[in-house]
Amino acid sequence: MSVLDKARVLDAADELAPFRERFTLPAGVIYLDGNSLGALPKRTAEVLARVVAREWGEGLISSWNSAGWFEMAARVGGKIAPLVGAAPHEVIACDSTSVNLFKLIAAALAMRPGRRVVLSEPGNFPTDLYMIAGLEAQGLATRRLAERERLLEALDKDVALLMLTHVHYKTGALHDMAALTRAAHDAGALVLWDLSHSTGALPVDLRGVGADFAVGCGYKYLCGGPGAPAFAFVAERHHEGLAQPLTGWFGHAAPFEFSDDYAPAPGINRLQCGTPPVLGLTALEVGVDLIAEIGAARLYAKSRALSEFFLECLAEFGAPLELVSPADSDQRGSQLSFRHSHAYALCQALIARGVIGDFRASDVLRLGFAPAYLSFADMAEAARHLSEVLSSGEWQRAGFRTRAAVT
Repeated sequence: MSVLDKARVLDAADELAPFRERFTLPAGVIYLDGNSLGALPKRTAEVLARVVAREWGEGLISSWNSAGWFEMAARVGGKIAPLVGAAPHEVIACDSTSVNLFKLIAAALAMRPGRRVVLSEPGNFPTDLYMIAGLEAQGLATRRLAERERLLEALDKDVALLMLTHVHYKTGALHDMAALTRAAHDAGALVLWDLSHSTGALPVDLRGVGADFAVGCGYKYLCGGPGAPAFAFVAERHHEGLAQPLTGWFGHAAPFEFSDDYAPAPGINRLQCGTPPVLGLTALEVGVDLIAEIGAARLYAKSRALSEFFLECLAEFGAPLELVSPADSDQRGSQLSFRHSHAYALCQALIARGVIGDFRASDVLRLGFAPAYLSFADMAEAARHLSEVLSSGEWQRAGFRTRAAVT
């Protein structure tokens, strides 16, 4: 049986196949970049139009009360919570991933007086490292980086916080969340997990592993749209001791008393800062509802099946590429990354054929597998296109080498 025939068999048996019709997917496009920006749920446009026309247009400012705008951040966070193994009152949807990282790093440092080191790994997603650097420039932190195989020995009495990304953005390699969290706690440190490439694609159990803090974005696998609000998790045991540095009015215990002095809101709400972006949260809620309906376990099972089948297809079509991601699907997230000396041009050649992946400097072609809307036929066709682009040298066209601002 050819891989094309096998794809048809697999798609016919796929229980998630009907969800594909609930997304807007352009004809002739195989979208393998949902790990950067998730596809548009069809219901999003309808819900946004209603909120704009009725809640904003007709309800005006009264919608903060009548339409529940004031509680949106906590409500959407509560819906994200089951996807990351948290209780609803431990997650809030607010701000960006970068801003939430800054808040939680600073809060963790304040909770570990006498310790200044924030431990991470080289090659972590840049914004994670930049946030440490920003606090270091203020004299509040010391950045320490250790290769992943040496993280355990880098945990000493000076480390206040271990901060890692669960699924590496470039390679897709998974950290052992439970083992690293336990080791950090044994060393007296707190732990912050970046779940941007995990949430909505594979199961996460923050409570089960005893995590202290976590962040994640809303525009990748949660399909909240470009620039969607992010989310933050704080374990309940830390709520009362959490002092986040961005003491904006929506994190106040009584924002509409307009007091001159800041008093933090109880629980997770103290992590809010400025006025919530109602339209962004509206779009995010639609995506979260859809992904939560499918469930993390089913999404992960299909994600692994898609990536394994894609590798099978590449082998059949004969596409010589170096796999950067772990070969074992148990050890990687919902992506496959390949090394090529001209990976950017290769990516552009694929995009010209309607196969949309992305490039990560300096030499990585990254293909994401969003299980909510991709098919096994997509895998076979994408592998065929990749093989043809490589064998024909199509990627060598001059136009494919010109870098755009966003890669």
